[in-house]
Amino acid sequence: MSKLFWDAQVPWLRLNGSGARQFLQGQTSADLNALQSGDLLQTCWLTATGRLRAVLELRFDAEGADVIVLAGEASAVHAGFDQVIFPADRVRLQPLGQLRRLQWLEPMAAAVWCDPDAALPEPWASGEAATATALEQWRLQSGFPPGPGELNGETNPLELGLVAQVSTEKGCYLGQETMAKLIGQAGVKQQLRCWSCPSPLAATAKLTLDGERAGVITSALERDGIWLGLALVRRQCLASPTLEGPNGEQLQIRQPEAFQDPDA
Repeated sequence: MSKLFWDAQVPWLRLNGSGARQFLQGQTSADLNALQSGDLLQTCWLTATGRLRAVLELRFDAEGADVIVLAGEASAVHAGFDQVIFPADRVRLQPLGQLRRLQWLEPMAAAVWCDPDAALPEPWASGEAATATALEQWRLQSGFPPGPGELNGETNPLELGLVAQVSTEKGCYLGQETMAKLIGQAGVKQQLRCWSCPSPLAATAKLTLDGERAGVITSALERDGIWLGLALVRRQCLASPTLEGPNGEQLQIRQPEAFQDPDA
C-alpha cells in the first residue's frame, strides 16, 4: 500500500521588503530571528488577548517572506497585516495567492512547498494523496491542524497543544502578555483531547464527569462504525480516561498525538 500524504492548495501571503522578518516577529508568536532562509517554521497569529486567530507556516528569503495559512481565515490574516503595515516597516504586502503543500501523514513529518501547477516530485509521486475522509481522521487523531470547532475565537494556542509555535523567550508580540501569564503561573483552563465512542455524537455536544461539566465536543467523524473526534476538556477532568455524553454515552479520552503539554 502506498504511503499517504496531505496534498493541499493553501492560501499564500507574500511580504516583500527588508523589514519582513522584523514585522512578522512582532505579529506572530514564534521567535523568527534564528530562522534560516528557505527553512519552514510554524507560528501563531493571535489577538491582543492571546486568542488564536490563525496557524501560519513561513519561510524567509533575501527579498522578504512567504506565509501560508494552515488554519484560520486567510483573508482575515491578510487584512490584519495590511492594517498594521506602515512605511517605516519597509514591507509591502502582495495580494493573496496559493501554494501547494505536501506532508506525509506521519508524526512530526516535515512539509515541502511547491508550485501548484508543477508535477509531483519524488518520493511524493510514488505515494498516494489522502482522501478528505482519511485526512480528517488523521487530523482528529493528531489534533493538528485545528479546525473551525477548535479555532473558534475563544481558544488559545496552549489549550490546543501548540506549545512549539509559541516562544517563551521573545517579547513584544501581539498577544504576548497573555501568553506569558499562561506559561508562567495561570495555566490553561482546558486542553484538547481525542475521543472515541460507539454511539453517534456531534460537535457542540456537552460532556460530563460524575454529573459535573467536563467539556465540549469540537469535531466529530464516523469511521467504520465508530465515532471519533476532538473535544476541549476542563483541566480538572483531564486525568479521567472516560467522559459521558449528553445521553450517558461513554467516551474514551486520550491526548492527541501532536499535542504538546503546556504543563510539561
